[in-house]
Amino acid sequence: MIALSLAEIAEIVGGQAHDIPDPAARITGPVVIDSREVKPGSLFAAFAGERVDGHDYAVRAVEAGAAAVLAARPVGVPAIVVDDVQGALGALARAVVERLGTDVVALTGSAGKTSTKDLIAQVLDRHAPTVWTPGSLNNEIGLPLTALTATGETRHLVLEMGARGIGHIRYLTGLTPPRIGLVLNVGTAHIGEFGGREQIARAKGELVESLPSAEDGGVAVLNADDPLVRAMASRTKARVTLFGEADEAAVRAENVRLTDAGRPSFRLHTPTGCSDVTLRLYGEHHVSNALAAAAVAHELGMPVDEIATALSEAGSLSRWRMEVTERPDGVTIVNDAYNANPESMRAALRALAAMGRAGQARGARTWAVLGKMAELGDASLAEHDAVGRLAVRLNVSKLVAVGDREASWLQLGAYNEGSWGEESVHVSDARAAVDLLRRELRPGDVVLVKASRSVGLEQVALALLDAEGEVAGR
Repeated sequence: MIALSLAEIAEIVGGQAHDIPDPAARITGPVVIDSREVKPGSLFAAFAGERVDGHDYAVRAVEAGAAAVLAARPVGVPAIVVDDVQGALGALARAVVERLGTDVVALTGSAGKTSTKDLIAQVLDRHAPTVWTPGSLNNEIGLPLTALTATGETRHLVLEMGARGIGHIRYLTGLTPPRIGLVLNVGTAHIGEFGGREQIARAKGELVESLPSAEDGGVAVLNADDPLVRAMASRTKARVTLFGEADEAAVRAENVRLTDAGRPSFRLHTPTGCSDVTLRLYGEHHVSNALAAAAVAHELGMPVDEIATALSEAGSLSRWRMEVTERPDGVTIVNDAYNANPESMRAALRALAAMGRAGQARGARTWAVLGKMAELGDASLAEHDAVGRLAVRLNVSKLVAVGDREASWLQLGAYNEGSWGEESVHVSDARAAVDLLRRELRPGDVVLVKASRSVGLEQVALALLDAEGEVAGR
């Protein structure tokens, strides 16, 4: 963060100084919400959660080097006391971003946000100093914390924005107003909470509504292949640019194919030229993510050859998202267990099928170890059934459905699609899945592990990668 005095911060957030001997003392370290992450000169924001109250760690934070605490009450150490710590953190982030004058790129979508954000970050960082959202810290606390890591040298600030309801993205854009807004897709993630895809589109479209006008440099980057996203062009004053496979897309891919390893390769077209790209990521669904990243980079002035090179060299920066690891015995584990929704589940299964085709001549098999997709509401049964059916249609060798009710729907879908023998099995939990796989895996097999975050199915992948490892709780 840019260095600010405690007096300046108090004025920005509308707070009162308590136990501060020197109001001119400056915050020179990071803003943190975990006392264990305090560095000399930090500002420690004390949040009161359901289980832990950060105010109880205020003294520890100052002893570790924090210059002050942002708190809702006096804590006996230097503190700026405010009515609402979250609101104060957001106000501080907005003030810092405004002072820096950095280009803010915000993105949202039902699927692929984090993977696309990672691509954009790596591409832009080749062009100029860039700060981006770590992992999926895309909410009302994670977003300002990310923004506050920007410095005077930061040219680009790339922020992922998540939403669980109407108004969430509008709030986030108020904290860090973007100049470029990217909407990837409108799918069925959290459809149970939103109440339908139209409501999801309404929420995601708040991003383009927040953009400045075209005359003031605002740019809305929209997916030409998603009708609900494309329709958002009518909701913004910004200039609209399209990416995708449609002929009207300014940034598009041609001659898309998968390498023998399952990595996408294509010819990238932009308004200023063309160049070839071969991604290090797995699965054809990453072509759309790459096009979105290329469209943003093009708008920020990067030449097409530099964009293509950066995309071809970019990897995954976030854990448990199509992490591909080959064991010494030749078994490949694909850990995509961070989260799941119908769109990402289908994309992962297609990637698994593509990865398995190269090894089929050697007798290699593909395994889909799948758990429930959460927050689908009334659509849950149909969506789990459809995923089970897709696994069969893609000729996945073995489906292992893990868990209770939703897992049984996965297995039932596979059964109804024609998986009547041992091609699909339903097991009770992660431990049972690991036991089964350890007995039956053989060299060359490819194993995909995927479910919603609440399932914790990453335990399966981690145990399979550690010969001596055990599933948590066993």
